[in-house]
Amino acid sequence: MTTEHREEGRPVARGAEAHLHQVSWLGLDALRKERDEKSYRPKALDVRLRRERTKNEVRLLAEARRLGVRTPVVYDVDLAQYRIILEHLPGPTLKELLEQSAGATEPVAAPMRAFGRALGRLHAGGISHGDLTSSNVLFPEGPTGHAALLDLSMGARNSSLEERGIDLHLVEEDLKGLHAQGEALYQGFLEGYEEGNPAGAKDVRQRAREIKGRIRYA
Repeated sequence: MTTEHREEGRPVARGAEAHLHQVSWLGLDALRKERDEKSYRPKALDVRLRRERTKNEVRLLAEARRLGVRTPVVYDVDLAQYRIILEHLPGPTLKELLEQSAGATEPVAAPMRAFGRALGRLHAGGISHGDLTSSNVLFPEGPTGHAALLDLSMGARNSSLEERGIDLHLVEEDLKGLHAQGEALYQGFLEGYEEGNPAGAKDVRQRAREIKGRIRYA
């Protein structure tokens, strides 16, 4: 393990599954992501889940990039420590842009369309995200640039129509909870999604509507 891996680094964020520290890796700005032990899970199950999700994230981040979707570059992996060293991408998250828009649609229209295109390309390549919130969407070149997708650890290769429909449903629900014009923004997102996934968008959108209906009347 290198010195860069051992440095403590500056805490950046702590989520439900992992914590992030800003570090330097071979002179590059990076993030160290480590999956936390969950004492409420049986030890063997906890070890298996942390290892599988670490491996899955690394694999899907690389596969997404091959599909033309911006994701952080993986610099290093330590499965024994459930640790990944990732490129530290700059730029605001979609959540930050939504919060800064003061309820207007114009400032976030371009980011929403770019987000839709990115997810469309991911889905067209058979990959679902699995944990798609506005905090997992970043704009390294600023609001008018391409969208980058973060944290694909809950995603799936060769994903089912249901899994891709869930991704769209999560986007819609997240937007409604964060922005007064969430429904209008979702329509802009869908326009970008159809650009990124022209052959499959219709079926995924239909499944997302079915999922929404099942939840509403459950």
